[in-house]
Amino acid sequence: MEKVTSTGKLYGLVLAGGKSTRMGKDKGLLNYHGKPQREYLYNLLKVRCNKVFMSVRKEQAQGFSHEINLIVDKNLYPGPFNGLLSAHHLDKNAAWLVLACDLPLIDEKAIKQLVLSRNATKYATAFKSSKQSFPEPLCAIWEADGLKRAENYLEEGKLASPVNFLLNNDVEIVKPVQEDVLLNANSEEDYLEIINKLKKN
Repeated sequence: MEKVTSTGKLYGLVLAGGKSTRMGKDKGLLNYHGKPQREYLYNLLKVRCNKVFMSVRKEQAQGFSHEINLIVDKNLYPGPFNGLLSAHHLDKNAAWLVLACDLPLIDEKAIKQLVLSRNATKYATAFKSSKQSFPEPLCAIWEADGLKRAENYLEEGKLASPVNFLLNNDVEIVKPVQEDVLLNANSEEDYLEIINKLKKN
């Protein structure tokens, strides 16, 4: 399948370094599609990206095969920016298609839509459903310039979160064809709800 190269490198990033406090277990290890969610997302991104990486905490790094490209969080910034900017430091000229492990209904069709909707002249391209009041920063393509700007904001104490950045900067907003791909699973109840939903499909 054709990869996006005309606007520069597009790398994939699975954010698997969260502590999953509300879920009570590692969300990246949950099985929705016959394999751990972090591996499922990694394989999805391989279809559309030039190269794919898994963002993890230092203590997680031992649990992966050598076939998985890892980026160990540098712990320089809070929350999801920790993984995003650790990836940015690996290659400051690359754009990153980022997926969080708590989005279990993301599929190949959604990834394709996001990639084809990419506007590389803006800081990011992000999904936003009609049910949300904000774009989803962890199902988005972050351009190199966007990550550089976000890092500058953080260093100046002007930025609180990825959502805050997307709401206050020039980004491309995309409505997903299937809005339920943005459903979050952050608790045991959410997990069971998603499992039941998948069984019905």
